[in-house]
Amino acid sequence: MTAGNAAYTVLVVDDNPELLNLIAESLAMLGNYTVVTADNGIDGLEKCFAIHPHCMVIDVKMPGLDGYQLVRAIRGDPATAEMPLVILTAMAQDKDRFAGLAAGVDYYLLKPIKPLDLVAVIHRAVVVDADARIQALRRLAESQ
Repeated sequence: MTAGNAAYTVLVVDDNPELLNLIAESLAMLGNYTVVTADNGIDGLEKCFAIHPHCMVIDVKMPGLDGYQLVRAIRGDPATAEMPLVILTAMAQDKDRFAGLAAGVDYYLLKPIKPLDLVAVIHRAVVVDADARIQALRRLAESQ
């Protein structure tokens, strides 16, 4: 990734403090992103509306507001509806993946993930335009 990525802010939301720190450090070092963290869904939602990051990486299983609820809240607000969203979770069943995609995530990734792979997905997420994201969601809706 280029040094130009520092212009991108990524908000990472996960309730596991060790993993949260590892992801944040990896994205800052390998992707040169500005990284903001939140340790639960409610804090993540508040920070999302406060800083309007370029992309969010969200865990599913969190106390209070889970990842799917967080995604729906972000997609439901016109100010954040087009923000690229990445779920990073250990929930690997097809029903879990579909729930994430139906909620509106752009990418559904499984833990553990190589840091460089996560950086590559975030890079793709922040450069994809809103029209391509909407087209992908339409295709998903039509496939059901």
